Amino acid sequence: MIAVLVIAGVASLAAFAGLHWYAWRRLVRDTTVRAGLARRAGTAVFVLGPLLMFAAVASERAGAPFWLQQVLSWPGFLWMAFSIYLVLAVLVGEVVRPLLRRYLDRRSAPGGAEPGPVPEPVLVPTREPDELPTVTTASTPTPTAPEPVTPSAAADPSRRLFVSRVVGGAAAVAATGIVGNGAYGVLRGPRVKRVTVPLARLPRSAHGFRIAVVSDIHLGPVLGRGFAQRVVDTINSTQPDLIAVVGDLVDGSVEDLAPAVAPLAGLRARHGTYFVTGNHEYFSGAEPWVEHVREIGLRPLENARVEMGAFDLAGVNDVTGENYGDGPDYDKALGDRDPGRAAVLLAHQPVMIHEAVKHGVDLQLSGHTHGGQLWPGNFIADAANPTLAGLERYGDTQLYVSRGAGAWGPPVRVGAPSDITVVELASKRA
Repeated sequence: MIAVLVIAGVASLAAFAGLHWYAWRRLVRDTTVRAGLARRAGTAVFVLGPLLMFAAVASERAGAPFWLQQVLSWPGFLWMAFSIYLVLAVLVGEVVRPLLRRYLDRRSAPGGAEPGPVPEPVLVPTREPDELPTVTTASTPTPTAPEPVTPSAAADPSRRLFVSRVVGGAAAVAATGIVGNGAYGVLRGPRVKRVTVPLARLPRSAHGFRIAVVSDIHLGPVLGRGFAQRVVDTINSTQPDLIAVVGDLVDGSVEDLAPAVAPLAGLRARHGTYFVTGNHEYFSGAEPWVEHVREIGLRPLENARVEMGAFDLAGVNDVTGENYGDGPDYDKALGDRDPGRAAVLLAHQPVMIHEAVKHGVDLQLSGHTHGGQLWPGNFIADAANPTLAGLERYGDTQLYVSRGAGAWGPPVRVGAPSDITVVELASKRA
């Protein structure tokens, strides 16, 4: 098993290095003069960017001083996102490159167009006295000096450099625009989504009950107190009946992130705010975080259930807790409940839906996927989860998956906008 992991790690690093070399070749080597200042500067960027990225990841995993994590995280994680879209843009450029060369070849031809085909000579029979018939052409061309051949884009170094600069510049601009727009989408804060979920066992008295679902805030070295306040303000503006924080609140220790989390004490809902752990809580120290969120006014549901009057609200620990002796216990949370009552389950990962179905849950609220966060990562996330985002049905159980409010790693989202979802429960008896 260790050997397989080592081989996979080496293969991943080799692929990473190869893609970076490819991007450097197209964007730096092919667009600059040998040994010039521009080439040296471009090479430095392609060396420093990956180093900062690995340093950002390593500092977070190793628990480096928080100030150092903050210094490394912004440039390191932004390079992670930028390099993805830079490579994709350069690959698209490979399609554009021959088209641009062909266009320039046409422009350089006489008359601005490619020369047409040379007409075939017309053969005319002639007869001289007392001689056998001969065949000659209608006209004999006068010998002239050969015309200079216009070099093609592939043969002309200046033309080749021009094409490389146009394609490379366009790729860099495109990648910068995509990452910049994706970062703005995260930093401005999540937008509110609304979805109505009918439940067969929900009594008429609970018709219209609103649950604000927020997941994957990921407060840490990149997203801090200001971002947390924007999330709180957005949630409170919906005036929900209940707030559900379904995991991955933090990336870091209570000691480092207590000030960033403090705004969550301002969450307001008629029936309170409830919290369940996500996988990142276990990476960050789940037990101290559960105690801390309780201190600021959130109620943790650790394999527990509460009666909301009209329905049961239950929560289970994340499946990652199994590695820490603190995994989900569905029997404890749901085993002795009245099966005639509707049940809503808070569970961080969508893969937990299968146990929810077995225990007769009406609705599971989850996060974890980020909707893929960075296209085309959505294809990978979709393959690893039963539902990527939105509402789906599994037997008699419905599953709603939020894309999350924040971002992990790069503070960037592409094709997967962040959200806070107001789930309105509807009674079929109403």
